[in-house]
Amino acid sequence: MAGVEYGFGRSPLGPDGRFGWWDNNIWGSENSQRVADVYSFSHIIHGMLFYGCLWLFARELPVRYRFLIAVLLEAGWELLENSPIIINRYREATIAQGYVGDSILNSSCDVLMASLGFWLASRLKLRVTIALILMMEVGCLLWVRDNLTLNILMLIHPFESIKAWQAAGQPLLFSK
Repeated sequence: MAGVEYGFGRSPLGPDGRFGWWDNNIWGSENSQRVADVYSFSHIIHGMLFYGCLWLFARELPVRYRFLIAVLLEAGWELLENSPIIINRYREATIAQGYVGDSILNSSCDVLMASLGFWLASRLKLRVTIALILMMEVGCLLWVRDNLTLNILMLIHPFESIKAWQAAGQPLLFSK
């Protein structure tokens, strides 16, 4: 995946060329450029959901094959997410007006985050996994007014009222 992204001209470390561990400013130019960001929680949830779906529909496969399928699905999403069609869709339909796509570092770490989510879901009780998903979704909603659910909704069918609410930019909690 990283090689394909590099071939498509994606930046290894983002436009500024600097390595970074964390960025929590969804409005800044470093968003989706570092090892982790607010959207890393969405990728952990991807892994948990992949585990659940593959358990439901392919439980006869050994878990290592289901894990490989999950990693391939996440890598495929990263390639699609960083294609011009999805980058432009994010810009027109969501609050990500200045989104330029992920750095290769961030895309690779998003796959690692999904792998972590898959691993956690394979080890935890279902109710604990569901509780973690709800905590991450509600936490991100309160923190940055965005989460996986809103991201999917806004990509599929944008609502101007949600976009305006998100663009207000003040977190519902944790504000100064």
